[in-house]
Amino acid sequence: MAALSKSIPHNCYEIGHTWHPHCGRAFVHITHGALAESLRIYGTLYLIAAVLRKRKLDYYLHKLLPEILQSTSFLTANGSLYIAFFCILRRILGKFYFWTPGFGAALPASYVAILIERKSRRGLLTIYMANLVLLFCITAALFMFFFRCKDGLKGFTFSALKFIVGKEEIPTHSFSPEVAFSKIDRKIKHREEVSRRMNIIALTKKLVDKVCKHGPRHRCCKHYEDNCISYCIKGFIRMFSVGYLIQCCLRIPSAFRHLFTKPSRLLSLFYNKENFQLGAFLGSFVSIYKGTSCFLRWVRNLDDELHALIAGSLAGVSMMFYKSTTISMYLASKLVETMYFKGIEAGKVPYFPHADSIIYAISTAICFQAAVMEVQTLRPSYWKFLLRLTKGRFAVMNRQVLDVFGTEASKNFKNFIPKLDPRYTSVSPKLPIELS
Repeated sequence: MAALSKSIPHNCYEIGHTWHPHCGRAFVHITHGALAESLRIYGTLYLIAAVLRKRKLDYYLHKLLPEILQSTSFLTANGSLYIAFFCILRRILGKFYFWTPGFGAALPASYVAILIERKSRRGLLTIYMANLVLLFCITAALFMFFFRCKDGLKGFTFSALKFIVGKEEIPTHSFSPEVAFSKIDRKIKHREEVSRRMNIIALTKKLVDKVCKHGPRHRCCKHYEDNCISYCIKGFIRMFSVGYLIQCCLRIPSAFRHLFTKPSRLLSLFYNKENFQLGAFLGSFVSIYKGTSCFLRWVRNLDDELHALIAGSLAGVSMMFYKSTTISMYLASKLVETMYFKGIEAGKVPYFPHADSIIYAISTAICFQAAVMEVQTLRPSYWKFLLRLTKGRFAVMNRQVLDVFGTEASKNFKNFIPKLDPRYTSVSPKLPIELS
């Protein structure tokens, strides 16, 4: 049981920025490291997103860089303002309490930082959930249901799902076979005018067409160019390729750092287990969702939005291929956000200004509190992220001093004792630490 009301007299150099005694220099060091890592993360993320969403040239010339810089500023501020408030609280209070090194410093830092980010990206955040696959199944089921409903989803979420599962699953398409096939005829004539140069993708598609040429298609299915079998197979191949390429792109920066020292590591860029895992996850999600939807149309002889609940839930099992807490938590938070705003539109839920920013700040502050006081309880991937963001400086906090609060703060750092300059310390390291 932590001594919540107790305090220790150490200064911020002795506890937090043990690598440098001056608060200003420590702030600069954290800002520099966070800026470099944030720019790498968001530069890659936004560029991949722009390619997948088929952005026009105008976006790359006028919007891409500002969006990258804005999100980079947000994440950088989250890290740098934490160390700033860490030192400010120590100066104001004159000592450290149980809540100040983690939650107290991270709460205002996270709230100020999230206000820098674009409002469309301020999602509601959730800290931990036990069963990722079950959580993803439920989240996927509800998301796909809203996707099938008229005006159920809007903005980036709708565009992303439309890209993943295809526009054929959008219920706004005409049910008239005559209208549908007239559109197909125009598409076929247009394609015949395009160059017939063959490549790997075209050959694969041709092979799939031959294999599934005589397969069935239900009259309620809107994938008029394909039968149900080829519809599912093509969906798998398409999203498997997307997942594989995304993972390859994410590994490019680290691979090229070893271009001259270890050239053989470049092969891992293409032949890596994670590349295939992400591809299998996306490909199986789409194929299971489409296959289940087609099956239900055949069984019930109608196309119903409720099919998306069953299909989305079964498709969620695909996370077995790529168990990602980040994906599950992000989608769960976006689902909560979507349902919250739908409740506001329906007049059934009150609107709280800046609710997303407040929840983000509290959630992040709780994570920082765990990162300082109980690293052993923190999700490993999030701890690694904090280390990358601070260039490893989060690991050099003097956690042995924090053990007096009863949380076993130094449990994973038993052999680490920071080398402090005695000219800047307020408590002799030889004296026993006492709570006041």
